[in-house]
Amino acid sequence: MARFSGRTAVVTGGGSGIGAMTAKRIVSEGGTVILVGRTEEKLKRTATDLKDLEGTVFTFVADVTKQEDIDLLTSFIKEKTGSLHILINNAGGSQGSPILEMSEENWDHAQAVNLKSVFLVSKALGKLMLNTAKENHLEDYAIVNVASLSGHKAGAQIPHYSAAKAAVINFTRALAVELSPHIRVNSVSPGFVETPLTEAGLKNERFEASIKRNTALNRVGQPNEIANVIAFAASAEASYMTGSDLLVDGGWLIV
Repeated sequence: MARFSGRTAVVTGGGSGIGAMTAKRIVSEGGTVILVGRTEEKLKRTATDLKDLEGTVFTFVADVTKQEDIDLLTSFIKEKTGSLHILINNAGGSQGSPILEMSEENWDHAQAVNLKSVFLVSKALGKLMLNTAKENHLEDYAIVNVASLSGHKAGAQIPHYSAAKAAVINFTRALAVELSPHIRVNSVSPGFVETPLTEAGLKNERFEASIKRNTALNRVGQPNEIANVIAFAASAEASYMTGSDLLVDGGWLIV
C-alpha cells in the first residue's frame, strides 16, 4: 500500500519549490493534498501538474499570517475531506538586509511569514487533527515544520530569517511535547536549495560558486531532495520520531 493512502495533508507554501515537490510526493503515494498559498495562479499550475497522479489535489488561497484566512481554511478542510492527518508548514521567506539598516517592517514581516504562520496554522489545524488522532494510530498523524540551515548557523543579511527559523526549531520541540502521544511533530532544515526564491541569486556565478565551496557535497540542493525527507518525517516510517530537526544541508555545517 502507498505510504499516504487514505491520508489528507495540508501543505502551506504549496504553489512552487519545496512545497510543490512535497505535495507531489504525497499525492504520488496515494494521499490527498490541500495546497495552500497566496497566489491562485501558482496553486492552480501545481495542481494541474499533479492531476494525473494517484491521489487527489485541492487548492486554497490564503495568507497564513492572518487568522481569518486560517479559519476559512479550517472550514474548507472540514467540508472537503472531513479530517486531517498531516500538516506541512512550509510557507516562508524574507528580504535580506543588514541589521543596522533593517526596517521594523521588514523584521516584522519575516517573523510573521516564517514563525507566526507556523504558530497560527499549527494551533488551528492541530485542534482539527486531534479530533480523530486520539482514536486512531499515532503513525497516521504528523506535523512537519520547514525550518532552515539558517536556524542553526546565522548569516549576514538575514538576521530576521535566522532568528525566526531558530525559533521554529524550538517551537517544534515544544509542540511535540504538547501534542504527544497523539501527533508527531518534527522539523526539517534545508540548506541552500534551488527554488524560485533563490533563482535570482544563482544567476550570479560568484554567488553560486561560494555556495558550492561552502557545501561538502559541492552543489546546490534540489526541492525533491528536501521533499523526500519531509515525506519521510510525515510517514509511518518515522513513527518513533518526534521533536527532532532533520538537517538536510549537503554538509554545510561540517565544512
